[in-house]
Amino acid sequence: MLNESTDQRFVQELAPDLALLAALRVTNNITRAAELVGLPQPTASRRLAALGQRLGASLTAPDGRGIRLTRAGQLLADAAERALLSLESGARLAREEVRPDRGHVVLGFLHLLGRSLVPRLLAGFRRAHPNVRFSLVQGSRQDVLDRLRTGDIDLALVAPLPADPVFGSATLTHEELRLSVPAAHPLASRDRVHAGELAEEAFVTLEPGYGLRQITDELCLAAGFTPSIAFEGQESDTVRGLVAAGLGVALLPRFEPGPPAGVAEVPLEPPVTRTIGLVWPAGADLTPAVRNFRTHVLDHA
Repeated sequence: MLNESTDQRFVQELAPDLALLAALRVTNNITRAAELVGLPQPTASRRLAALGQRLGASLTAPDGRGIRLTRAGQLLADAAERALLSLESGARLAREEVRPDRGHVVLGFLHLLGRSLVPRLLAGFRRAHPNVRFSLVQGSRQDVLDRLRTGDIDLALVAPLPADPVFGSATLTHEELRLSVPAAHPLASRDRVHAGELAEEAFVTLEPGYGLRQITDELCLAAGFTPSIAFEGQESDTVRGLVAAGLGVALLPRFEPGPPAGVAEVPLEPPVTRTIGLVWPAGADLTPAVRNFRTHVLDHA
């Protein structure tokens, strides 16, 4: 069994097999795990057996035609995966510290922001940093924030901004939201609409997890009712199409240069806005390329 005096030696023995443990955690198959890390299967089996013997507990157990990690093996594999992610992040930091002009930025953002804001920011940054590579990830507000939290993305453009202290953020702009109604709807000719007048309306909204859905739910709650949801979607263009077809009303940003056919946009009283901002992991070691792009966004958004 391990004790405090031998923990360091065990870690030194474990280090070369981090990838093997992480692969086995995913595959539950020693042959496939060995292939993923480029080892012969007998070598992989011997290494796992030796680690288990050194630990004093088996790392694997039979599971039908395959194997599974024991509780001890699962704990080590979880630690191995975290260590590998840390090493990967460190390698990226070191590589881009040497060549920040050829870094990589993974940017997450809401679908609606991909229409104008994101292209404008990228175009301006690329003029000064033409060799920086971008990966663009679109999704709901919750999906983007979840991936930012796990390190899958570097920076995120979302609305509204999160209050979670694990994130740093900065406001970029405020965007007015309007009530989209079918062109023939009685409210279509109004100059202003109060949220309380919508209690009997059928709503077309984005799914839970999207910022606009959160704002819609909060607006209706503040007006004293729960919205009657007729349809939920993942794209604002789909929502507008359903509104044009007479299937409900929706809270959406203004459509530029003007409302599409079959849709009228009516301002709300009092006005409703959403805050669009840039978000990053608080306290994270951002690479030079990511830091440079964050600075560009904050200076030019």
